[in-house]
Amino acid sequence: MAAAASSDPSAPHIPVLLSAILKAVGPVAGTWLDGTFGAGGYTRGLLDAGAQTVIAVDRDPLAFEMAADWSADYGARLVQQPGVFSQMDSYASALDGVVLDLGVSSMQLDLAERGFSFMRDGPLDMRMSQEGISAADIVNEASEEVIANILFQFGEERASRRIAKAILRERASEKITTTLRLAGIIESCLPRVKPGQSHPATRSFQALRIAVNDEYGELFQGLMAAERALKPSGYLAVVTFHSVEDRMVKRFLTQRAGAGGNANRYAPQAKQEPAAFALKSRKAIVADAEEIAANPRARSAKLRVAIRTDAPAKDIEAKAIGMPMVKEVI
Repeated sequence: MAAAASSDPSAPHIPVLLSAILKAVGPVAGTWLDGTFGAGGYTRGLLDAGAQTVIAVDRDPLAFEMAADWSADYGARLVQQPGVFSQMDSYASALDGVVLDLGVSSMQLDLAERGFSFMRDGPLDMRMSQEGISAADIVNEASEEVIANILFQFGEERASRRIAKAILRERASEKITTTLRLAGIIESCLPRVKPGQSHPATRSFQALRIAVNDEYGELFQGLMAAERALKPSGYLAVVTFHSVEDRMVKRFLTQRAGAGGNANRYAPQAKQEPAAFALKSRKAIVADAEEIAANPRARSAKLRVAIRTDAPAKDIEAKAIGMPMVKEVI
């Protein structure tokens, strides 16, 4: 979802690394797709910078409700498209640019009833689209092995098996239906945090949210959809907030830029595919001290930018970019 937002429409919204994006892709022109509309920070930034049209995609109906106060200011230049960015090539083609912000919007975190936050009590939900299986469904119905795999693969939680065991023990006496109860169970399995450390439930809540919304699958499919939807010389800009997503994006762009090399140095040299992207920079772009001071959430953000070539689009396998997978959720 889009960068830091607020459930209060009047509150200031600070999109992460927006200035860096505009600098990397400037001058901005033509038709862009914002695949993670959220509070609209990137969409407005692109329109104000010169984009003729921005197609704003989001699977959360709340995003479009929140935009009602300002979207009319841009008239037909802003096209609101409910849906998922993995299907962007069915919404548009020959795009001049695509931007994706993979962070969770605080408009979701701020609403206790959405169930994303371990800091506010609410129903254990976490569904961005408000449809499908919820976090409560996973916690109360999945096996111990599946829960442990979700926490480890999607959240890199080293205590995943201990936490999964505790969840099964607690749900045997009463279903786990609220965020604070689950956070308390997780907290009881881990050492007391030191000042400055993140909450003990951070990794587990992240993992459940990713599983509920199939975020890694969405990202993998979205990167390939962007390759199909962009015109030659079009830009792909992706902002990530944790290492797994950044690794997936980096590997995808490196491979599709023809710089991936052989996975096995002893294997015969693989046939080189025409490069579908040219990397704007091999290193990720990060926020400077001034932006971090104004918006601490930018501290963990990484921006990667690539330029589409005229080579044909090609689908690849998820394992090629190291996408973490769990065989089943429930």
